[in-house]
Amino acid sequence: MAGHSKWANIQHRKGRQDAKRGKIFTRLIKEITVAAKMGGGDPNMNPRLRLAVDKAYENNMPKDNVERAIKRGTGGLDGVNYEEIRYEGYGLHGAAIIVDCLTDNRVRTVAEVRHAFTKFGGNMGASNSVAFLFKHCGQLLYAPGTNEEKLMDAALEAGAEDVVSSEDGSIEVITDPHEFARIKAAMEKSGFKAELAEVTMKASTETEFTGEDAVTMQKLLDALESLDDVQEVYTNAVIAGA
Repeated sequence: MAGHSKWANIQHRKGRQDAKRGKIFTRLIKEITVAAKMGGGDPNMNPRLRLAVDKAYENNMPKDNVERAIKRGTGGLDGVNYEEIRYEGYGLHGAAIIVDCLTDNRVRTVAEVRHAFTKFGGNMGASNSVAFLFKHCGQLLYAPGTNEEKLMDAALEAGAEDVVSSEDGSIEVITDPHEFARIKAAMEKSGFKAELAEVTMKASTETEFTGEDAVTMQKLLDALESLDDVQEVYTNAVIAGA
């Protein structure tokens, strides 16, 4: 999208996530527990668990923490029963927001999410009110200066769905979510390590924010991300100057 830098925006988001490192550990432990409960404790046979474990190690989580979370999920240790819930809503100017939660108390979670939306000028919507604006996919982002031709060859050979070049020089590889881990490994084997690699909900359109609106929109996103039951927040809002 003209007028902003995808690369700068991603770096800005990563920086904000890094500042919440302790919260990331908590979220990853919950994700590992739920993934192990739903699909078994063997990461080689459970793609969702494989992704969660890989992300945990990328964030320097100790192996003992990972193994305890798997045991808790498979019944080897006592633990909390988490429920997956997705909420959808709107920020300023109708910007779309998806909030994915893992909770042991649905009533508490919906109240906290609704309060965050209302406090910063947004509102919650019905199920599927904004989900159609996003695509569930794997996303690999490479820094400006990466050899586009060689990366594209490697990505297409690995089976990627699409390769997108941005005006700022960054390159994005889009994958089927179920093929993400395999394609990420194939790209690394070809010498291309992504700066950002995740399974995400990618917005099909973007709404850019500047000035006071950008500040308020960022406060809304921060308020949602700070909630204990929230795992991920996805939006089509782009904060200018990020």
